[in-house]
Amino acid sequence: MNVVERFLGYTKINTTTNQANGAAGIMPSSEGQYELACLVKKELEALGCTDILLSDTAILTATLPSNTEKKLPTVAFFGHLDTSSERTEDTHAVVVHYKGGDIPLATGPVLSLAEYPELTNYIGQDIIVSDGQSLLGADDKAAIAAILNALQFFKDNPDVERGTVKVGFVPDEEQGLLGANAFDVDGFGADFAYTLDCCGIGEFVCENWNAGNAVVTFTGQSAHPMNSKGNLINSLLLANSFMSRFPEKETPEHTEGREGYYWMKKLAGNSAKTVLNMDIRDFTESGYVYRKAFIVEQVRMFNEENDNRATLELSDRYSNVHNFLKGSMLPVDLAMEAYKENDIEPKVIPMRGGYDGAVLSEKGLPCPNIFTGAHNFHSIFEYLPVPSLIAASNVVKTIIINLTKHEEV
Repeated sequence: MNVVERFLGYTKINTTTNQANGAAGIMPSSEGQYELACLVKKELEALGCTDILLSDTAILTATLPSNTEKKLPTVAFFGHLDTSSERTEDTHAVVVHYKGGDIPLATGPVLSLAEYPELTNYIGQDIIVSDGQSLLGADDKAAIAAILNALQFFKDNPDVERGTVKVGFVPDEEQGLLGANAFDVDGFGADFAYTLDCCGIGEFVCENWNAGNAVVTFTGQSAHPMNSKGNLINSLLLANSFMSRFPEKETPEHTEGREGYYWMKKLAGNSAKTVLNMDIRDFTESGYVYRKAFIVEQVRMFNEENDNRATLELSDRYSNVHNFLKGSMLPVDLAMEAYKENDIEPKVIPMRGGYDGAVLSEKGLPCPNIFTGAHNFHSIFEYLPVPSLIAASNVVKTIIINLTKHEEV
């Protein structure tokens, strides 16, 4: 089975994450994720993996044993089982040979060259697309296919030296990185890892947000409009006043690159009580600490002026992977070497978001991110150039081979 056949087989299983179930603590949030994990488990068995464990929460782990006497670090590779809830329809994926221009999808929508000019990079290549009614699911089934295709190479070439390789596949990444948060890093036994998630060929992530949440609750005082003068204190207006204290250009719509922000993400309530949910994002540790302190100070000053009508809950969500790579850049160096050996130009980018590797890194498993080759995640226009998928698998294979040069002393 080649990597395309693997991927197309995975797309036939609907693994859309279920937001309501996830919020209720149900994992996996959808039955399809467990079904896919069962299929991948069988494939891992056929590839000669050992220590295969599939939990009732659809966390799947396995080991490809070492075939060398060298004492080598143990490397791991991760993908996630779920797809975004942006669309819930079953996927009907097809392979098209791209000759240029627009790509009409089977049900009518058009993958437009004008809107997605990077398509010109893939003229002459086979590209996998959906029928235009669903997501393709390359986020993140392309990762699963690429990882297992690399393991297939070592089964077919048993004389190629390798150390111990571990793999992990987790559910519900698309809603708060639930699977990674539940993952047992200590019991897994890897020294470092890579996720494969997002982005076109060559992209590499070893930086992401330090991320946190702020919940500010405003308590007003109800009164009937007929006698509200001097009595009504409108919590909605309190919230509006509070939000005006923040820098108007430090928001998602005004920032890019490594610029951090405050995001007024949700406001709900009435005149008596209003709750504001904010996201806090910054790439640097010092910047993140400052932003949290800024919110604390704004609440303090607001309460001085408004008779203590605001309460604040602050929490951390995930950290920048770069924070956990400072001790050793071996994971980054191995990836860059693998890109070079496969004639892939590295495009090192800061991820303005979070991914499973951020959670795994904070748990003690340093975990940068390798491309899958796909584009337009969470959209019916998601597409996956076949050579890019093959390249992702080749990077995994090359990292495993090159790690044999790093025997522990």
